[in-house]
Amino acid sequence: MHTTAYQPLSSGFYDRPDVLTIARELLGKIIVTKFNGELTTARIVETEAYAGVTDKASHAYGGRRTARTEVMYGEAGMAYVYLCYGIHQMFNIVTNEIDIPHAILIRGAEPLTGIPVMLQRTGKKIADFTLTRGPGNVAKALGINTSRTGQSLVSDDFYLASDGFVPPGEDIIATPRIGVDYAGADALLPYRFIVSNNKYVSGKPFRK
Repeated sequence: MHTTAYQPLSSGFYDRPDVLTIARELLGKIIVTKFNGELTTARIVETEAYAGVTDKASHAYGGRRTARTEVMYGEAGMAYVYLCYGIHQMFNIVTNEIDIPHAILIRGAEPLTGIPVMLQRTGKKIADFTLTRGPGNVAKALGINTSRTGQSLVSDDFYLASDGFVPPGEDIIATPRIGVDYAGADALLPYRFIVSNNKYVSGKPFRK
């Protein structure tokens, strides 16, 4: 059963052609996990879009297909979770139709429910802004790891939802992505979307 206060996003939300629009519209949405009976929720405040085979920053650039990235070519609305530097779990959402490997990385979220569980998972003693700031922290706090790759985000224990909140348009800023210098000119594309002045946004402070 889904949490009654939230309206789960349908698969149609993810199955759209414009990855930038989806990345922007994910701001304010809520990630819900109910793993092993433990409910945690957090509101998305930072995303990064990756535009598939034409995007040098994407794992699927040039049509690359590996055992790890194959999920990106699958149905929209699935989780793509990979390990970065052998340490950080990185939670991405697959978008667009089959064989178009678009994905969106969740970089920052504001915790709402289950903060004691998040502290336990992360080993932190205090619920400061580092709890869910940065993609590795988001995934760790919410219990998301590589075993979730390929899981539908229209599941009872793992889904995204709306409670009707939408960040004001003037609070949303598009910036270049973080840590993709290897992508050359594509590293400069404004494919990162943040809620300005939110302390759970990763990277250097960026305020209007």
